[in-house]
Amino acid sequence: MALFIPKDRKSLFRQFLAGMYDAVVITDPNGHILEINPRTVEYFGREPEDVLDKPVSVFIPGLKQDVVARIRRGLEGDRHVVIDANAVTRDGVKIACEVAVSAIDLMNPGDLIFTIRNVERRREYMNAFRAKANAFQISQTALFCCGADGALCECNDTFLMMFGLKDLAEARTRRFSDFMNDDPLPENFRKALAGETTVTGIVAEGDGGDQEELEIILAPNVVGRKNNGVVGSVLKV
Repeated sequence: MALFIPKDRKSLFRQFLAGMYDAVVITDPNGHILEINPRTVEYFGREPEDVLDKPVSVFIPGLKQDVVARIRRGLEGDRHVVIDANAVTRDGVKIACEVAVSAIDLMNPGDLIFTIRNVERRREYMNAFRAKANAFQISQTALFCCGADGALCECNDTFLMMFGLKDLAEARTRRFSDFMNDDPLPENFRKALAGETTVTGIVAEGDGGDQEELEIILAPNVVGRKNNGVVGSVLKV
């Protein structure tokens, strides 16, 4: 059976661009815009007729003509170049983005294709993650995370000090049961694996032999819809 070969390649090309998740800007070798896809319109609020033959810097101000020239020279030895940049919408709103640039022989040899990915959400997620990680480390409550088998995978400095551990590497050789095997904690660990959160007060012997009252909270470590283990806290009360 003969392969189907579309007659209108330009139409097929534009359908391909329309289906791209990222914004795509195609320019001549000097960085002047030849084509954009619908995602670019969505990101930047600029219609194709508004940007045709304008420099790509209308979207990414840092990509001036001299920068585009350096990128083009760099593409002679590589298939693509990836840069972090700030794009700007028609309303002047800055967007953190990742830009992949590659050469394409479209209308002219050496035309350039700029694939622009909005990384604002990723940046916000990473900033929130770092903030939580910092809070985790400086907490005066001993915090920890175990796998479903009870092996410690993460803990903060307070946990290390409370249980006399040198560092995280040593902690990862130990199990929940090595530190908290008094009833009802083993059963509470199983409850956490089943999706339940428990709060338990126990009395334990401190370093100086004095009795200390501890509050231990165990909860499931849910990632997406899957419970990957148990998270917990130990607080002296």
